[in-house]
Amino acid sequence: MDKSGDDPDCWSKSFQLGWLIIMHITQYLVILLFTGLKLSKVEGRCFFNNSQQHCICLHLSEKTLRSLTRCLLATEFEFRGGNLEKYLGFLPFKLEPSVIDMLGTLMVTKVIFGELDVPEVLLASVMKFFSYTQVTMLGFESCTFLGNASWAHMAGQILPISSLRFHNVTSTSLVDRAQDFFSLSSWLESLQNLTVTQSQVARVPCGIGKMFRTLNHLDLSENHFQDQSLGSSFCQGAFPELQVLKLRRNNLISYHTICEMLQQLTSLAHLDLSENNLAASSSSSCLWQPSLSIFNLSSTGIDHIVIPLPPNIEVLDVSFNNLHSLDLSLHFLKELHLSNNKLHAVPSAKNYPALEVLILDGNLISHLSKEELWSLRHLRNVKAGLNPYNCSCSGASEIQALANIESLLQGWPQDYVCKSPPHYQGTLVKDVPVSAVHFNKAAVIVPVCAILIQMCVAGII
Repeated sequence: MDKSGDDPDCWSKSFQLGWLIIMHITQYLVILLFTGLKLSKVEGRCFFNNSQQHCICLHLSEKTLRSLTRCLLATEFEFRGGNLEKYLGFLPFKLEPSVIDMLGTLMVTKVIFGELDVPEVLLASVMKFFSYTQVTMLGFESCTFLGNASWAHMAGQILPISSLRFHNVTSTSLVDRAQDFFSLSSWLESLQNLTVTQSQVARVPCGIGKMFRTLNHLDLSENHFQDQSLGSSFCQGAFPELQVLKLRRNNLISYHTICEMLQQLTSLAHLDLSENNLAASSSSSCLWQPSLSIFNLSSTGIDHIVIPLPPNIEVLDVSFNNLHSLDLSLHFLKELHLSNNKLHAVPSAKNYPALEVLILDGNLISHLSKEELWSLRHLRNVKAGLNPYNCSCSGASEIQALANIESLLQGWPQDYVCKSPPHYQGTLVKDVPVSAVHFNKAAVIVPVCAILIQMCVAGII
């Protein structure tokens, strides 16, 4: 339980800090760092979530700045709504030493700006002030960046921001802006995570990519990248330390070309190509880099696995495709995601001796082989619900036996339903009586004996 409100010393310090924020934030923080949100007739308010130490401010106005005192303990801030063009008249900005000292005392580590029109000249003027803060994550969501600006004053400036995120943003073209990015190179060279999603990006100029020398995570999902544009975006020397690359839902179509265009990424460990149309891809002669261990080909329309796959792959996601079978030998594979395909049987266990996680839900599988799955010594999770199970003979008993292994079957029992025989259709597999899950010996022996007698009479035996 938080007892800070009962501590006189804590309250006194918070009160003093609150007044310091109120005195300075009108003149500086709202304008400089916390975006100077739209001053509208709608009274803005800040809301603090104590459990998450998160503060969101909507349409902040000078009359309601005192609501920021609710957020003294916040480490994450969101500022949403407004147009910053009105603050261009305040340029150039200059911070007094007391304000710089105050910025260093704030425990804010994450700042998100959303639904804003941001003049680039204003952004360029305030970015350097983040060097006085402890902010490590900066994000822009549904923002429009207006015009161009010089970033020369940022040359040599190092910021604490290691993670930068843009989602659904628009700006002028990055082409021919290498000089502006060069001015930011001291900071960009240390950036670890960059996300630019749903922002109509078609390529990253080669020279700009080379500035991200230590970037290890890049998410470019939901943009307009094509196979050939990957070549210039990931040219020799660009993103040399990149380990995670997400290209989900772009305009990629050729498995072979994608492989060739990404050959320069020698440290790549995780590649996401999901939701691209790779249905027409055939076998490729291109060899993936040995470092690649996580490969996502889900929702790509493929009806067969395009080979070769990365040689040391440990996680393969080919869910939501049109696969009817899987006959590959992947000795290092630990996770195999096959949900929502058209498989009629569980892939052969001997091909995946290291498998730990097997996802098979939403296929056409009627039988789970107990022996087949038990032969996988490292298997700890199986998700195989929403399949049309045959609960006659030993079908239900084998699934029940698997369910008896603690935590093995995910979604049990609600996702495991009998499809046949007709009298068990719609019944949960767990509810099939034990006596019904074995063959009726009399029902088998009598017809067999009758057939033998008929064959003897006919002189066949």
